[in-house]
Amino acid sequence: MSVLTAAAPFVVNRLLPRFDQRIEESAKPFARPGLLRPHPDSRAWAWTHYGIFVPELPRPHRYLNTMTLIGSTGTVCFDNDYLATSDARRTTTVLSSTAAPGHHHYRAYDSHTECRFAEDGSRLEWDSDLAIGAAHPSYQVHARYEGFTADLSITATPQVSWFVRNPAYDHLSLLATFTGMIADDTGETEISGLCTVEYARSLSPQALRRAPLPPRFKLPIDFFTYQIINLDDRTQLLLTDVRAAGATACRLAHLRTLDGTATVFREVRVEVAHRPEPEIDPLGREMRVPEGFRWTVHDGTEKVVALEAIVDSPLRYGHGRGYVGAYTYSGEFRGRPVSGSGYFEWVDCEVNRARR
Repeated sequence: MSVLTAAAPFVVNRLLPRFDQRIEESAKPFARPGLLRPHPDSRAWAWTHYGIFVPELPRPHRYLNTMTLIGSTGTVCFDNDYLATSDARRTTTVLSSTAAPGHHHYRAYDSHTECRFAEDGSRLEWDSDLAIGAAHPSYQVHARYEGFTADLSITATPQVSWFVRNPAYDHLSLLATFTGMIADDTGETEISGLCTVEYARSLSPQALRRAPLPPRFKLPIDFFTYQIINLDDRTQLLLTDVRAAGATACRLAHLRTLDGTATVFREVRVEVAHRPEPEIDPLGREMRVPEGFRWTVHDGTEKVVALEAIVDSPLRYGHGRGYVGAYTYSGEFRGRPVSGSGYFEWVDCEVNRARR
C-alpha cells in the first residue's frame, strides 16, 4: 500500500471538508466565467477538463458526450499512460460518442503540436476533430469525427453545481439549453433540450515531471460514476459517487431547474448490479461494469427521488480507464412518476487496486 493510498481516508474525510465550499457555492448563481481557462502549460494546474453533455436524445443516439482532458491527471481512474506524449503534461484527450452504431471517437493529442487553446478559453481546438467556442454564457461545439459530426449552439444558465470547490481543485457543471444537429452517413438529426457545460482544474503531482507518474504515486481516486438525467424539459438531476481508496469523496445529488433553483442533497444511496462478465479495454484490462442502478435521494423525511435504471446501450471506452453509456430509468420524483433515458460515466479500478 502506498503512502497516498494509506493517507486517502484522512485527507478525504478530515482534511478536505475543512476547505471545500461546494455546498455553499452551489446555492449561488455562477458569476466567474473568467475561471474557465485551459492552463495547458501551467506547472500548478496539472490538468483541466471541458465537457458538454447531452443526456437524453432520440434513438439511436440516446446521448451525446464531449469529454476532454488537457494534461495528465496523475490519478488511478483517469490516466491512460499508454497514450502519453513525450511529455505527459502535454497529453490531451477527447472522448465523444453516442449510442448509435459507429459513433465513438477517442484519441490523444499533443497540446503543443496538434491543438490550439486560447489563453482565455474562448477558442479550444483539437486538430480538425473538435472546436469549442466560448463567449459565456454562449458556447459552440463543432465536431468532425470519422463516424459522425455534431454541431451545438448552447446557452448556459446561472445554475451551477459544484462537485468540488477548494484551493486545490475546482469542478463545476452549469445547467444549459441547446439546439443542434448530429449527422452521419444515414442522415441528419436535429436535436434540442437541456444539457450541461462543465469545467474542472486541479493540482496534481503529475505537474512536476514529464514522464507519467508510476502507479504507486498516482492519486488513489479509483471509483467514479457520474450520471445525468433530465427529469422533464425544465429539470435536471446530477448523481455522483466518487471514492478514493475506499473513502467517499463525493456522493451527492444536484437538482436544478430553468426556473432558477439549484439544490444539493447529501442523503444519497446507490445500489449497483454488475454484469456477470467484465468489460475488456484495448489493452486487455478487465473492469466490472454495471447492468443496473437503484438511486434514492432524501431530504430529511422527504423522499425526493427514487429511481431504478437498466443499462441498455453500448459502452464506449475512453472516460479515462472507463466507459460511458445510457440507461432506461423509471421511478418517482417528489411523488410523481418519471421515466426516460439517462447518461452515465463509469470507472471502477477498486477491484484492480485490491489485486495489486
